[in-house]
Amino acid sequence: MVDTLTQEQISHQDSVGRRRPAPFTFVIFGAAGDLAHRKLFPALYNLMVDGWLSSDCRILGIARRPYQVEEFRSEVGQAIAQHSRRSPDPVILQHLLESTTYLTADFHDAAQYRALKTVLTDPEGRFPPNYLFYLATPPSAYPIIAEHLGSVGLARPAKPEHWVRIIVEKPFGHDLDSAVALNGQLHQVFDESQIYRIDHYLGKETVQNILVFRFANGIFEPLWTRQYIDQVQITVAESLGVAGRGSYYDQAGALRDMVQNHMLQLVSLIAMEPPVAFEADAVRDEKVKVLRSIRPFSTRDVADYTVRAQYEAGVIDGEQVPGFLDEPDIASDSRTESYVALRLLIDNWRWAGVPFYLRTGKRLAKRATEIAIQFKTAPHRFFQQTETPELSPNLLTLKIQPDEGISLRFGAKLPGPEIKVRTVNMEFLYGTSFAGTPPEAYERLLLDAMIGDSTLFTRKDEVEAAWALVSSILSGWQRARGPIPTYEAGSWGPREADYLIERDGFRWRRP
Repeated sequence: MVDTLTQEQISHQDSVGRRRPAPFTFVIFGAAGDLAHRKLFPALYNLMVDGWLSSDCRILGIARRPYQVEEFRSEVGQAIAQHSRRSPDPVILQHLLESTTYLTADFHDAAQYRALKTVLTDPEGRFPPNYLFYLATPPSAYPIIAEHLGSVGLARPAKPEHWVRIIVEKPFGHDLDSAVALNGQLHQVFDESQIYRIDHYLGKETVQNILVFRFANGIFEPLWTRQYIDQVQITVAESLGVAGRGSYYDQAGALRDMVQNHMLQLVSLIAMEPPVAFEADAVRDEKVKVLRSIRPFSTRDVADYTVRAQYEAGVIDGEQVPGFLDEPDIASDSRTESYVALRLLIDNWRWAGVPFYLRTGKRLAKRATEIAIQFKTAPHRFFQQTETPELSPNLLTLKIQPDEGISLRFGAKLPGPEIKVRTVNMEFLYGTSFAGTPPEAYERLLLDAMIGDSTLFTRKDEVEAAWALVSSILSGWQRARGPIPTYEAGSWGPREADYLIERDGFRWRRP
């Protein structure tokens, strides 16, 4: 007897058939590192489980560590068992591992790239001639690897029907000048259409759902303007400290690490105009317009509308934790911020006068990422003779992590003869509304790169527009004197951040 497929299963099979990439070779530079083990290999495994990854695809890991192939495969298998969202299926896992090999190489050695080309162009055709290069390396290695790939002829497809793409991790530069320089170095070897700058936030389901929520629901898009929205708050709170990344974080700080990429991407998705089509350049064109419309910061604006701070010792989840300046690899006189809050204004027709408040920090009270959109309060006159002293504004909250979902707060009458209005929440959670565990962000983004869909990857002009804004803030901070504010670990940040928003008549929302 033949099992009958449900309509959802048939739809999934059709979707897989349309989107499954042609056989390709996935080359991971930095394959021995934490990113590859925690994110990339588990993502590849789950793509294979779901039928997205063809059995003809091959994976080649490259790093300086001198692994034997079987030793590397064993370590990959352990990483998948530890970090995959699913318990590994032995048959599928074995197939993935058999499709994986390893090459010991120094990224600076030109001879190693000639050896790489020899491996990839093996006459026996073991490696499909479509190449996806992933740079899971320190940023300083990006231009070196790109240059060497170009010098041995691996940056261009051998035939018109083949393709070559390169995925670049963040941080993409450390200021505007370095980002422009890095773009120039990559463009000497690769076309813009070949470059995929990855931001894992854009792979999260709730982030992707912003566009669907806005543009597929006629009830909300007409209200998405300054006439109805009072303010927007975007919070990215982390309870962890620098977590062993002290040397990196002391050079980056919260503004570079979170605002320049993740948070400004969220701003652009919330504020963008409807694109003419749901395709890469149409979507990214509208995002760039938003970034260019954000009012630049003068030196005075930096002082008035930005807050930076460092955490002091405190208690998180019942555990005493050290202050920022006492963390390993953080300079004792560091002025790097572990917290930042901003007030942004978008100077266009849709958003003129609506403040966007951004805040992010380490060692805050809890881990939470959300976008809260507060609508203007309804006139109270109708309720002045009732038991309702004031009305609360409607609030739409997009929860990105840890529990992905959407919440709408509105007023409802309490039961009884008197008119009393109480706020209630209408909740939608991915975990309860849809069966199964949602894909990890890297699964979606890797699949998109494999099929050549760059919608969820940042374009050159996006990166540079974001850095232009951030660099103006960094410049203002460099001129500033005096102590940097502090906040207790386990709190919601410095009092200065409260002043930033309270002088406009608002308060920070507690996630």
